[in-house]
Amino acid sequence: MSSLAQPGGNATGINFFVQEVLGKRFGLLHELVPKAVRINVLVNPANAPVAEVVLRDIPQAARALGLQIGVLKASTSREIEAAFATLERERADALFIAPDGFFTGRASQFVTLASRDRILSSWGNREMVEAGLLTSYGTDNWDMFHRVGAYTGQILKGSKPADLPVLQATKFEFVINMQTARALGLDVPPSLLASADEVIE
Repeated sequence: MSSLAQPGGNATGINFFVQEVLGKRFGLLHELVPKAVRINVLVNPANAPVAEVVLRDIPQAARALGLQIGVLKASTSREIEAAFATLERERADALFIAPDGFFTGRASQFVTLASRDRILSSWGNREMVEAGLLTSYGTDNWDMFHRVGAYTGQILKGSKPADLPVLQATKFEFVINMQTARALGLDVPPSLLASADEVIE
């Protein structure tokens, strides 16, 4: 690839900035739970590239905020269950779930376990928050899918992929599920509510 603006070859691409916003998402979780001392991070070791970035960036963000982190790993449904059992045993203040396709496919399991064990959880996009997790921060996926569809249309009409710059996410959204917050007995700071792109009631 020559550059993001001019990819060259026979391909273009899309960047959702999933990894680039990890520190911001961690900071928002801390603002939501300001009394937290220890936040556990769940990664999928089978997705090594993402797990490595998360385990590099999040400890740095935690140190900057004076927080401790614990690391949990899961690559099967049973291991997700075991991770939540550990959270319950250790009485973790919150859970930061790493971006991962397998985790996305287990949304109902995460929501069920987080609700059952009263775990404050952060996810990378709104879908799990709509289903019942506490909060998310990440790319507005629907906006990006719309833009990808427009790109596809351009290519089908004859545009060369090499001439189309790699799409960069420009819209990000911070979502809080207030039903979940109330169920957890969490007082959400008014300043955080005001900065949220959507508050699910």
